[in-house]
Amino acid sequence: MPKPEKIEAVAELKERLKSHIVAIATQYKGVTVEQVTELRRKLRAEGVEFKVYKNTLVKRALDELGIAGGAGLLEGPTAWAFSKDPVTPAKIIRNFAKEVKVIAMNGGILEGRAITKAQVETLATLPPKDVLVAQVIGTIAAPLRNFLGVLTGVPRNLVNVLDQIRKQKEEAAAA
Repeated sequence: MPKPEKIEAVAELKERLKSHIVAIATQYKGVTVEQVTELRRKLRAEGVEFKVYKNTLVKRALDELGIAGGAGLLEGPTAWAFSKDPVTPAKIIRNFAKEVKVIAMNGGILEGRAITKAQVETLATLPPKDVLVAQVIGTIAAPLRNFLGVLTGVPRNLVNVLDQIRKQKEEAAAA
């Protein structure tokens, strides 16, 4: 029979997986306490939760949630970064892994589905959410701007033609 602490840990993990958009599995074997503290500080500053769970408990939680393919993420000591923004933790961990070579992203869970290490790396290369929203809005607004340019172009061209006719008549009258 499972111990109450383990039952609570599985329930907590399931709740975190449900309430966050992304959970990134990070391998941290060989990291010093100072390095982990620095990584936690960087993640916490961006609103990312970072927690270590036993792999057996993670496997149990993934099985109970019906997330297939998540067991492949559990190689060695694994820490999890939970966030409502899928890009931020991937960027922070990738940048931190450049400094501390023993940190590595194994993959993750994105909106209830297991994702590979390559897919997490792709997330890390995306621009922040605000930039993506601005790009989408710019794309939507571009046809409207172009249409407005066309509409204002016709009267502008008419004014230019009339101005040229006026100049020609003034030159003809002066000659």
